[in-house]
Amino acid sequence: MPSARETELLEAAYRYALTHGLADLSLRPLAAAIGSSTRVLLYLFGSKDGLVRALLARARADELALLADIGAGPEVVERLWEWLSMPAHRPLLTLWLEAYARSLVEPDGPWAGFARATVDDWLEVLASAQPEDVRGTAEGLAERTRTLALLRGALLDLLATGDGERVSAALG
Repeated sequence: MPSARETELLEAAYRYALTHGLADLSLRPLAAAIGSSTRVLLYLFGSKDGLVRALLARARADELALLADIGAGPEVVERLWEWLSMPAHRPLLTLWLEAYARSLVEPDGPWAGFARATVDDWLEVLASAQPEDVRGTAEGLAERTRTLALLRGALLDLLATGDGERVSAALG
């Protein structure tokens, strides 16, 4: 179980990462920004990679917590897109995209497995929207995969352009 100080610093580092991203993360500026030292961060997280892994786990937990209330039924895709397209979620989704891409090009680094884990997370969320007799079928999995691909593509477009109205209309 993490100490109170570790939790406090992780939360501060997470807020920093939401604003600054992780690509060029340097411990010295991060430590200064969150009121710590590189020595303390290394002690608590073991290494920069350990801190990045903790930040990715924190981001994934945040995303899953926000999605927990998405509900079930045929309208879940519309509710998911509504959630994804909210401007307040852009920092989290930009961080998600950065981590997703890095896990593909640096599969052995601290990003290892992040993309795959998030695909599994989203497929599980989408499964909850399907009737029980469809969930366990190949057709159900194919439908979830198509929906995930559509949402992910729309999200990439939204993050690249900021044109929520156009992208939302395309999904409607």
